[in-house]
Amino acid sequence: MSFTIRFIIILFLSATVIDTQSQNADQIFKAAGSPANPKVAISWNHYNDHGGITEICKKIAAAYPELAKLESIGKSFKGREMWCLTITDFKKGDPEHKPGIYIDGNIHSNEIQGSEFAMYTAWYLTETFKDTKFIQELLADKVFYIVPTINPDGRDSYFHEPNTASTPRSGVIPIDNDRDGMVNEDGYDDLDGDGEILLMRRKSNNGRLRVDPADPRRMIQVGPDEKGTYEMLGLEGKDNDGDGQVNEDGYTFEYDPNRDWGWGWQPNYIQNGAYKYPFSLPENRNVLNFVMKHPNIAAAQSYHNAGGMILRGPGGQEDVGTYNSQDVQVYDAIAKKGEELIPGYRYLVVHKDLYSAYGGELDWFYGGRGIYTYSNELWTPYLMFNKDATRDPQDNASYQFDRFLLFKDAFVDWHEYNHPQYGKIEIGGFKKNFGRAHPGFLLESDAHRNMAFTIYHCYHTPKLQVDTIIEKDLGDGLKEITAVISNQRIMPTHSSQDIKFNIERPDYISITGAKVIAGMIVDNPDLNIAREQKNNPATIEVSNIPGLDEVTVRWIVQGSGKYTITVDSKKGGLSTKSK
Repeated sequence: MSFTIRFIIILFLSATVIDTQSQNADQIFKAAGSPANPKVAISWNHYNDHGGITEICKKIAAAYPELAKLESIGKSFKGREMWCLTITDFKKGDPEHKPGIYIDGNIHSNEIQGSEFAMYTAWYLTETFKDTKFIQELLADKVFYIVPTINPDGRDSYFHEPNTASTPRSGVIPIDNDRDGMVNEDGYDDLDGDGEILLMRRKSNNGRLRVDPADPRRMIQVGPDEKGTYEMLGLEGKDNDGDGQVNEDGYTFEYDPNRDWGWGWQPNYIQNGAYKYPFSLPENRNVLNFVMKHPNIAAAQSYHNAGGMILRGPGGQEDVGTYNSQDVQVYDAIAKKGEELIPGYRYLVVHKDLYSAYGGELDWFYGGRGIYTYSNELWTPYLMFNKDATRDPQDNASYQFDRFLLFKDAFVDWHEYNHPQYGKIEIGGFKKNFGRAHPGFLLESDAHRNMAFTIYHCYHTPKLQVDTIIEKDLGDGLKEITAVISNQRIMPTHSSQDIKFNIERPDYISITGAKVIAGMIVDNPDLNIAREQKNNPATIEVSNIPGLDEVTVRWIVQGSGKYTITVDSKKGGLSTKSK
C-alpha cells in the first residue's frame, strides 16, 4: 500500500472518529422537561442486564457525587450486588433526617422495565438538578432510595437464557418441581436454538384453530360448525426425563418472590408461590434490613408489569380493616393524581379489584412498617394506539401494533421443526421482549410519567415547619411560649397503621435555650384546652402531625433570652426556628 493511500485512510478514520463525538452544548436546543446535554449520556430505549445496571449506577454516582451515593444493600443468592442509589442534595442536611421514598423494580424475573424506570428516576433527578428549581427544592427536602433490581439473578437468567414473556417469575434457586430427584430437567427447551421459547402448533384434522386469512401469523378459533386445521401444543419443550409429560417442570411450582414478605404470609398450599417462610429469600431479607435501618422512609414504590395499574393493598380480604379511612384518603389523593399523570393506568385495590395475594411486598411495607406504598403494573396495551385495548398479547391489536409500528420485529414467523415426541410441528409466536415489556420507543415516555408519579408521591411526604411562635408575659419572670407546627403536605408523620402498632417513635417538639417549668400539648387553642406532659417537659412528644394540618404546643419558661424550637420526626424530618 502506497504512503499516499495509507495517509488518506488515516485521515478518513480520524474524521470518522471526530464525527461520532458528542454534540457541543451550543448545537442543542433544549426540549422542555428534559436534560439538554447530560453528563451521563444514556439511551432509554433498551434494557440492561445486571452488568449494565451496575455501570449506569456507577456513572451517575461518579458524575454527581454531591447528589448521588452508591452502595450495595447486600448480595443475591448467586452473589450479585443489589445496588442502591441514594439521591438527595447532600449539601442541604443529613439524608437520614429527610423524609424518604424507597423505589425498587424487577422483583419478578420477567418484569424487567421497573429497573429502567427506577434508574431513569435517579438519572433525571441528577441531570435536571442544575437548572430546575423544583428539583432543587425537592432534593433539599427529600431523599430517594433507588434499588433498580431486587432480583438480579432472575433478571440475568431471563435476559441471557431462552424464556417467554411470562417465564420465569422467580429467581434461580433450583427447585425439583416434579419430585423425581432431578432439578428443572423438564423446563422449557429452545428447540430451534433461536434464544426464544415460542409456541408449538401441529396440523390436525380435528383441530379447533385455523390461520387468520388477514394475518397468517395469527391463529383464530373456528366456529362450532367449522373445521379447524391446527391444534396448539403449548410452549416449546419436550419430555426430557421420559415420564410422558412435556414441560412439567415449567408448569408446576415456581416460588414467587412477592409471596415471601412478612405480612399476611401463608404457606404454599394456601398461597401458591410461597417459599419456605417469610423472608426466606436472601434478596428480600436485604430489602428488609435496609428499610429497618432507614426509619425516615415514609413512602415506597415497587414496579411490576403488566396491565397499566396503580395498586395499593390490602392483598388479602382479611386486611381490609388494616387500611382505615384516614390512610385511604391519603392513598386516594396521591393515586388519583397518578391516573392523570399516566394515561391508560387505573388505580385499583389488589384484593378487591384483582385477587387475593398474601405475603406481598406492598402489604409488608404498609402493614409492617406503616409506609404508604404503591405497586405500579407497568405497560398497558392502551399505549399501543392510545385507546383501550384487550390485554391479551395474542389479540389482533398486538399483531397490528407489531406490523405497523414495530415492523414485525416482535414476532418469529411459524416454521417447521421435527419434534421427538410430536413429529412434524411448527414453532412461532411473539418474542419474550413483547407482550409485557415496553417497546423501545415507548420506554422513556412511560418511565418519565411513572417517575413523575413517584416524585408527586415523594413531594407529599411530610414537610414540617415551625410556623408561629407566640410569647405571653405571665409575670414574676415567667413566660408562656406557644408554638404552632404545621405539616404542609398530604401525608401525616405517622400513618394510622404506624400509630396502631407503635412502629415508630412519636414526633419530638423541643425548646432549647430556656429554663422550662412546664410543657403541654394544646388540644384546642380557641378554648385553651391543654394536656401537660410532666416528664421531660422541654421535649413534647406528639403522636402524629396530620397532613395539611398543624399541632400546637406550649411551654412555661423562666427568664428571658434567645431560644430555639425544633421539631424532630423520623418520617417528617427536622425543622427549627429561633427567637
